[in-house]
Amino acid sequence: MVEILLGTLFCMGLWYLIVFLKDYRDVKRKEKLEKGNKAALSGIGFTICFFDTLGIGGFAPMTAIFKQFKLVNDRIIPGTLNTAMTIPIVIEALIFIKDVKVDLVTLISMLVAATLGALLGAGYVSRLNEKKVQLYMGIALIVVVIIMFAGKLGILSSGGDAVGLTGIKLVIAVLGNFVLGALMTLGIGLYAPCMALVYALGLSPLVAFPIMMGSCAYLMPAASAKFIREGAYHRKVTLWGTIFGSIGVVVAAYLVKSLPINILTWVVMGVILYTSVNLLKDAFSPGKHETVNV
Repeated sequence: MVEILLGTLFCMGLWYLIVFLKDYRDVKRKEKLEKGNKAALSGIGFTICFFDTLGIGGFAPMTAIFKQFKLVNDRIIPGTLNTAMTIPIVIEALIFIKDVKVDLVTLISMLVAATLGALLGAGYVSRLNEKKVQLYMGIALIVVVIIMFAGKLGILSSGGDAVGLTGIKLVIAVLGNFVLGALMTLGIGLYAPCMALVYALGLSPLVAFPIMMGSCAYLMPAASAKFIREGAYHRKVTLWGTIFGSIGVVVAAYLVKSLPINILTWVVMGVILYTSVNLLKDAFSPGKHETVNV
């Protein structure tokens, strides 16, 4: 079953890559490629995808860089975020699904749930009050960090080293990941909440990585191909982000897998806290988001 998951994901990534390279070649022949410093774009791709692999999430920091240095027109930022990170995230998923021990029923159930949540829940979630969702999610994640910290101090018993779920815990995990997949349409990143969900249910913190990365990897090729067909993306950012972002993923992936669980738990706490602060900041800031954070 793992081979089927990996094979399907590999084929989806390969199909997307063919679509992108064909478009890049056609536009290059017409000499209509966008401007962009190769070294800078390569550095951005490597750095963003390195930290994305650690669970930080790549869309929010990449958006900030695009806007700060005016690298990408605002209109095509959403498409560029997706196209530049599709292959790196597919590689993340391939590595972690293959090498991290996780119960197949738990993995597949949560992966399918997130995908269905993003596809089926988009219409409903898009009508929710974005600011309130951000506020509640931000508060909830801070509570999770407090519980995790109390566990580290021995005040509360939390977390675990399980690699799979059964019974009511599996039902909660599936429903939770369905909701998280749907919330991606509001710009709520799946990575940190998924880490919190996994930890709260007693799974090993490392188990969150194949689940959250697989959830996103199965969604992105088709979404990115649509942006490519519409020409709503930056081709040079995508090219160099794909190449050096993939390198960043490989470097970080093997760093994460080599970290002791104790250290990884602290990393997870930092990621969740960082995300909760950003959610609360967005909740109290004017305007709406234009992007969906992974």
